[in-house]
Amino acid sequence: MMKKMMNALLPALSLVLLLAACGGAPGQKDDAPQEPVDLNAFYEEQIQDGEWPAMALAEGEMLEGLYPGLSDLDLKQCVVSMAQISAAVGEIALVEASDAEGAKAAEELFQARIDYQVGDSSNPGGAWYPESIEGWKKNSRIVTNGNYVMMVAGENAESVVEAFNALFA
Repeated sequence: MMKKMMNALLPALSLVLLLAACGGAPGQKDDAPQEPVDLNAFYEEQIQDGEWPAMALAEGEMLEGLYPGLSDLDLKQCVVSMAQISAAVGEIALVEASDAEGAKAAEELFQARIDYQVGDSSNPGGAWYPESIEGWKKNSRIVTNGNYVMMVAGENAESVVEAFNALFA
């Protein structure tokens, strides 16, 4: 009987030890970067390719108008830039929150921005022009890596997402 019990417990114990050995340091997320990511440098690198419309950084009242409540979050970094002309779809919002709760709140604010730009059956989209609204529908993404959150809207959104995710690989 003891031999049968040991035969049953040994694989389970081996699995527990294997899982424990594969885990990282307590509290460390696998997608957390090893060193801080400079979001301003990332932004500058992305807009240098010439595929973006003329962009302007959003600060102060403009930032609060675009992303109500974002300035209330405890953020380590915040870079928000938008197309200078409303008919063009081009916006990048990057934040590093102090904690997971702040990152989640930033995700929600970013989604609210997309929802506002797209509109619904009872409210026209904030992007105003049918082509712009469609651009926001098809080409906007929110990506989170640890406490870093990005919202990007533009024709080259997928390449920006890939570059952002590569920072955390």
